[in-house]
Amino acid sequence: MSAAGLTRPTSDFRSDTLTRPTAAMREAMLAAEVGDDVLDGDPTVGRLEACFAQWLGKQGALFVPSGTMANQVALGVWTRPGDEIVVQRWAHVTTFEAGAAGYLHGLQSITVGDLLGSMPADEVAAAIRPRYEHCPRTSLVCLEQTHNMAGGRVAPYAELEEVSAIARAAEAKVHLDGARLANAVVASGVEARRWAALADSVSVCLSKGLGAPVGSLVAGDAEFCAGARLVRKRLGGWMRQAGILAAAGLYAFEHHMQRLEQDHALARDLATRLAGIDGIGCDPGSVDTNIVMARIEGAGEGTTVAELSAALEARGVRALPMGAGLLRFTTHLDVGPADVERAEAELRALLER
Repeated sequence: MSAAGLTRPTSDFRSDTLTRPTAAMREAMLAAEVGDDVLDGDPTVGRLEACFAQWLGKQGALFVPSGTMANQVALGVWTRPGDEIVVQRWAHVTTFEAGAAGYLHGLQSITVGDLLGSMPADEVAAAIRPRYEHCPRTSLVCLEQTHNMAGGRVAPYAELEEVSAIARAAEAKVHLDGARLANAVVASGVEARRWAALADSVSVCLSKGLGAPVGSLVAGDAEFCAGARLVRKRLGGWMRQAGILAAAGLYAFEHHMQRLEQDHALARDLATRLAGIDGIGCDPGSVDTNIVMARIEGAGEGTTVAELSAALEARGVRALPMGAGLLRFTTHLDVGPADVERAEAELRALLER
């Protein structure tokens, strides 16, 4: 307890979606010019969509409420019921979207790669079905950048380029789940439009590293965007005076992009600290962006990830259990060096008794 009788604020590393709008972002939202985006168009939404279309080098973009909806809009445009998609084994679209590909679009998925986020070109090539009436049609190959379950790994450009070429040679479309593409751009130095050129459609999330409160975009050529508007309508994702939210996204794009390197540096510092704690396996060299995966290996108070997470939360530090013995720490706008020091100290107290 502090002198005022209040507990110390929690250091929350569970996700970069936890960020709260800054005072300046709130001012931008308050001042946003708005309209009915369904009837006449919202001018601020229009500016946001044009901004991200240009950044990605695409003809157009659509604003939607969530990253899951952005991905599902793309799947709805590129596929038909009974088709098959090829996707990385631990990708978001397969692992964290509640089976939406099958439930919404009647698709089945074939997965490749491992927990490190790899998408071997030979496995992708082998997974694509022959054009044969007894086989499902491979209509789409899904990429992910950065890769969430692989700890924010930036998939090498050459790796994704090869997979993209294989898909297109087989007349399959390519979708890039770029929820954290901004992190990949900052970490790799590869421009967003180069990453996006590997895909026929791209999704980008505003409410992760960029720190906006809500929203994603999905981008592609004019024909894709026409189809995407229809799928978005069917999913209930067309919003009215959404300029209030779009203004936050524009502010994030203009002011929060380059500061992502601060999150990356903080994540590397955290990984180095965790690597020195008995009972935790963590490779600082594997940290490309703002996600740190800590493997729980030792004893102490909480011998499972769930138990350790609960014990850590009781001490004011929150991280996200990810299964497979992993505890995820994500750096973002609302954590700083003091929070990293606190996480190290509390984990040491729990594991090094």
